[in-house]
Amino acid sequence: MINMKIGITGATGQLGRLVIEKLKSRVNPENIVALVRSPEKAVDLHVEVRAFDYSKSKELSNALIGIDYLLLISGSEVGQRFIQHKNVIEAARKAGVNWIVYTSLLHADTSSLSLATEHRQTEELLKSSGIPYTVLRNGWYTENYTGSIPGALVAGSLIGSAGEGKIASASREDYAAAAAVVLSGEGHVGQVYELAGDTAYTLQDLAEEISRQTGKDIFYKNLSEDEYAESLRSAGLPEGLASAIAGWDVSASRGDLFDDGHQLSRLIGHPTTSLTNSVRRVLR
Repeated sequence: MINMKIGITGATGQLGRLVIEKLKSRVNPENIVALVRSPEKAVDLHVEVRAFDYSKSKELSNALIGIDYLLLISGSEVGQRFIQHKNVIEAARKAGVNWIVYTSLLHADTSSLSLATEHRQTEELLKSSGIPYTVLRNGWYTENYTGSIPGALVAGSLIGSAGEGKIASASREDYAAAAAVVLSGEGHVGQVYELAGDTAYTLQDLAEEISRQTGKDIFYKNLSEDEYAESLRSAGLPEGLASAIAGWDVSASRGDLFDDGHQLSRLIGHPTTSLTNSVRRVLR
């Protein structure tokens, strides 16, 4: 790893910031490069910063010159992701990047989640690019659900459309730790890792955990996909996002957010963050 430059795309995002912090304890910070759309937002990262916009294909290659390893954190613009990822992969090939680590989706090859299509397309492009690669198929962030806790406490209930589907989520910090381990380690080239939390739970389990920690009776109300989407729209979410979230819950009911392979905890060397601790962090 001596003098190997590691580029992190989306470095000012919630996951990217955590990856950089985890990497700093494993490699010389001078070898870390934050690749960001708005460099002024990355000053506090205290690493080299380069302007990097997935959509500006003509500028990407220059930004990647000298980068040996690249963590491609999937873009946030659903529907534009594949084109943006294609731009980055092509730029990496032109710049001579030696290895790309990509954050994909749990069981992207079989998942019914609407998000899976662009991840599958990106994985296929990576495999045909000629660049050595590793795929981190990240499961759901526990924060996706614990973010609903304040609203549930006000309403007295947690709502969703996941039924009794088991969700093997993990914290962003867990996934960031895995990325840092892979980027700073050996033996990962060509691997596809299915990353998920050690212990799965249902949304009923989440409601019970909230109740236990707060002393309030919070119950889980399971809605149909349409009912949940309408409830989210009524709460002020844009129509497209509301429909997407409801659809993701339905995919969870089918088992698309479940995995019991424990690859994540093996990579990071310790158990993933428990649901109990994740809830406690929100309630502090």
